[in-house]
Amino acid sequence: MRYVSAVFCLCVLLTASLSFSAEQDIQAVFDRANESFNEGQYDKAINDYNTVIQQYPNLPEAYFNRGMTYYKKGRLDEAISDLSRVISARPKQVDALNSRGLAYLKKGDYERAANDFTSVIAENPRLTETYYNRGIAYRGMGKNDEAIEDYNKVLSLRPSDSNAYSSRGVAYLGKATADFKAACDLGNKNACDNLKEISGKK
Repeated sequence: MRYVSAVFCLCVLLTASLSFSAEQDIQAVFDRANESFNEGQYDKAINDYNTVIQQYPNLPEAYFNRGMTYYKKGRLDEAISDLSRVISARPKQVDALNSRGLAYLKKGDYERAANDFTSVIAENPRLTETYYNRGIAYRGMGKNDEAIEDYNKVLSLRPSDSNAYSSRGVAYLGKATADFKAACDLGNKNACDNLKEISGKK
């Protein structure tokens, strides 16, 4: 069986509102950083976001955008640090919570990922991708029942989502495997045979 990999959906970059005339130059730097990000020139983007942050160390938008740039470069710890700074300033910032959850998920820190996705769902219970990603986190934690519930929710919101069907199947298989193993360990020969069949062993 082919396992379905996580689908990481990056959030749209926020736009800082630096409205003071004296900050026109730093606004230009911020805009240039966003352009570099969109063009995939991540090192240039980071350098410009650093410049913005040096001058405006409490600007959440700059930390969010730099965090997303770190994420794209695979520098997950730095991404999490920047996104955590945004969340400290704005605890219900859904984009930052969701993005940090994705970073945790990519690191394999499934419990923290699930916690962030749960916070996102509390703010917006109709974000289908968040249920899907939390399902992946639950599967990573071995919580197949919870994963199945999340995939069921995805399918209730988006009935034609083939990834959700496939991932739910994997979660069912994981649950079945655990049950067969428990029965096999207790001496049930049929369960042992089923376990071998699932694992492809003869």
